[in-house]
Amino acid sequence: MNTHAGRKLSRPTGARTSLLRNLTVSLFRHEQIRTTVPKAKELSRFADGVLALAKAKTLESRRRVAGEVNDREVRKKIYDVLVPRYQSRVGGITRIHRIGTRNGDNAEMALIRLVQ
Repeated sequence: MNTHAGRKLSRPTGARTSLLRNLTVSLFRHEQIRTTVPKAKELSRFADGVLALAKAKTLESRRRVAGEVNDREVRKKIYDVLVPRYQSRVGGITRIHRIGTRNGDNAEMALIRLVQ
C-alpha cells in the first residue's frame, strides 16, 4: 500500500508541481478547462488547497498563495472574486465532468470547472 497521497502523472517532482501550478492558474482564470481525468483529479485537490489558503487572509497565507500562483491578475481574481464567492464552502469548489476520449491517443478527457 502506498502511503503517499497523490498521483505522479508520469513526471518528476518539479515538472509535476509546475504542471499543477499552471493548470491551477488556467482554471482560476477561465473557471473551466479541459484536461485528462487523472490531471483533473489532482488539479481538484491542488486548487482546493490554494483557495483554502487564500481564505485564511493572513500575510503568511498570501505569501504561500503567491508561491503557488505566479500570475498577478489571477491572484487578484482569487482575493477579489473567488474567496468571497466560496467563503461559506468548506471544500469541493471544483466539479469534474467526463467528456469522452481524445482522438489521438484515446485518453479519457474531463472538463473541470469551478462550481457556482
